[in-house]
Amino acid sequence: MSDRVVVVTGGGSGIGRATARTFAARGDQVVVVGRREEPLVETGAGEPLVADVADADGIAAHVRERYGRLDVLVNNAAIVRGGPLGTVTTQDVHDLLATNLVAPIMLTQALLPLMAEGAVIVNVSTAIGQRGWPNNSVYPAAKAALESLTRSWAVELAPRGIRVVAVAPGAIATPIAANQGWSPEKTADVRKWQVAHTPLGRVGEPDEVAWAIAGLAAGEAGFVTGVVLPVDGGAVVG
Repeated sequence: MSDRVVVVTGGGSGIGRATARTFAARGDQVVVVGRREEPLVETGAGEPLVADVADADGIAAHVRERYGRLDVLVNNAAIVRGGPLGTVTTQDVHDLLATNLVAPIMLTQALLPLMAEGAVIVNVSTAIGQRGWPNNSVYPAAKAALESLTRSWAVELAPRGIRVVAVAPGAIATPIAANQGWSPEKTADVRKWQVAHTPLGRVGEPDEVAWAIAGLAAGEAGFVTGVVLPVDGGAVVG
């Protein structure tokens, strides 16, 4: 039981919800950030904080006033929009980069003054950032940039004793398809393709990603920094 202060963004569903519950079960004080109150309450772990992840200063002010420090930041919030070249709009690109890349940068920067030696930043990327994904190129490109930031921040913050790591989930059973408005038929087709390209032959569970996040943030992983850990059933190497 560690009693650390942990911030998890996008904590109202999927990987974020599982991660918040995992840290809370380990005795941590968890601030669960999301845009809608009801899903955060349903997460049932820690303190719900209704906020847009882009409101870096507001989130940082809340953590500073309520807790006075931060031990673990999990940059999990993300949106997914896709389409082949020729259909991508400027707004699509702006929204994807704003949430998946700019928001983690600004939130990390705003919360950094609350982090001391031993703190950990965990960025949630995607396994497809390490491969080609036709007809959905902007999303993995933003996540690949987040992986680059992970490595750069790891070196930059190492003298302060702050570790920076990332996980790269593959096909995980989350509401991502429903959030994009996919039909049941399209969802089934995508899942079939994902399973076919996953050596372990199945879709992963949010708890399996949460386990990796919590493990990388644990004190026992104190000599691990700058890594991007695939949690993808072997999809990257298969």
